[in-house]
Amino acid sequence: MECRCLRKNFGDLAAVDDVSFHLSEGETYGLLGPNGAGKSTTISMVAGILAPDSGKVLVYGVSAGSAAAKRRIGYVPQELALYPDLTGRENLRFFARLYGLSGRASARRIDHVLEVVGLGDRAGDLAREYSGGMKRRLNVGARLLHQPLLLVLDEPRAGVDPQSRNAIVDNVRELAAAGMAILYTTHYMEEAERLCDPGRRDRRGTSDSRRTRRELVERLGERSHISLVVQGDTASALAAARALPAVRSVPARGDEVELVVTDAGICLPEVLAAVTRDGVSVRSVQVTEPDLKTVFLHLTGKALKR
Repeated sequence: MECRCLRKNFGDLAAVDDVSFHLSEGETYGLLGPNGAGKSTTISMVAGILAPDSGKVLVYGVSAGSAAAKRRIGYVPQELALYPDLTGRENLRFFARLYGLSGRASARRIDHVLEVVGLGDRAGDLAREYSGGMKRRLNVGARLLHQPLLLVLDEPRAGVDPQSRNAIVDNVRELAAAGMAILYTTHYMEEAERLCDPGRRDRRGTSDSRRTRRELVERLGERSHISLVVQGDTASALAAARALPAVRSVPARGDEVELVVTDAGICLPEVLAAVTRDGVSVRSVQVTEPDLKTVFLHLTGKALKR
């Protein structure tokens, strides 16, 4: 799937401004951004629900919005699209018919999807009796029936319990491992780090170039921190740490030494060996790595959008 120079305006508001990215089979691509950044507008254009003002979306070589493209896409919106007075199985049977599935093939596919989303034992219960997390999982399942090549998920874990969140994440991992391309919007930073090579959206509806978390961190100059509580000659420990090429700065407060380093995971053994060489003992070590939340706030700003 490929997006080329997408733009979408609503009156004077530029909701999406020159967004481009591509997505390959078996890959999960994350769109992150504050509320109003244009994530849902972007994926609505990918799914063919909205037409871009300019730019193009190609779904495996076919223009988004065409019948051929829609057959390749499973779109899971934020809002639940289920019938509460039908059972889980009846809901899936209804959507299967919309996709042109019937007979034994449809029944087998429904059984498979129920197992994928973990609802096989509750298939005969009415959807209105499901928990919020179960409804979310059924919502995902309904969009898997026609075996799409691209699954588009708009914050599928919003408002559900931790167990259902984990189940949805596990489902996404398994689908990607089976070769499905997945486009995913989320506000959960830890979830994006677990699942995605994250793309970034800022508050103006533009998109950063395609980067991994580590590449974004390095681009912004964020560093790892190693905090040491030492006992002994603190001045000796500071001098030894300053001599290491990986150490960028060494602020100290009493028996606490804060090292700003390029990569804590690689240089920590070297740091400990140098600091303790002259009889200094280390009573505690804490390593803090810059995470996706750090990058997100740096790029989008900490202030609330108004």
